[in-house]
Amino acid sequence: MHPERFHRLRTVLECRQPDLTILMDRVNKSHNFSAILRNCDAVGVLRAHVVPPEEGLVLHHGTSAGTRKWVRVHRHKNVEDAARVLKQEGYRLIAAHPSEAAVDFREADYTSPTAILVGAELHGVSEAGLETADLCVRIPMTGMVKSLNVSVATSLLLFEAFRQRQAAGMYEKSRLSPSEFEQLLFEWSWPSVAAAKRRDGKPYPSLSADGEILPESD
Repeated sequence: MHPERFHRLRTVLECRQPDLTILMDRVNKSHNFSAILRNCDAVGVLRAHVVPPEEGLVLHHGTSAGTRKWVRVHRHKNVEDAARVLKQEGYRLIAAHPSEAAVDFREADYTSPTAILVGAELHGVSEAGLETADLCVRIPMTGMVKSLNVSVATSLLLFEAFRQRQAAGMYEKSRLSPSEFEQLLFEWSWPSVAAAKRRDGKPYPSLSADGEILPESD
């Protein structure tokens, strides 16, 4: 582990937002899935949630594998179960859906625990998903098209959340618990060692200030 890389990993992890997430409701194209994960990583989303389409979601190795190292993906059987889990954890669900009741996406508050709900490109958020939403937001447009690519729309919402949270000082210090921070920092820095330790049921060793594994005491 090169010290510069370790300190970069630490800096990135310090900006992770444990209460900002995405819920993908049957997003059915692997390139959109991968692009959304890249957007998540860019603004500090720690975990993403996905309800796969009925026909499944084929992920090409390499298109999302790199990003999935940094953004953990949690799968759910259906959107109702996913929404229930998120609401139990205190999240407010904001759906990207241009309904009559939808507000401009810039008017929503993303500084409280927020899950942004997005749907498949052709059909959008499902009816079941919309029933779970606390708020619907729309992206104002003046052209002939009525909607944006789902990964582009998601990017706009996530970067509005980033803007609001940055203005509120939510990226200035780590918002993870010390134990979770150290756990994730080790897993990011030494993924193979972390996997072996989990397999053997052993705790992670301590790291030096530059990310080197310290000798374990007998």
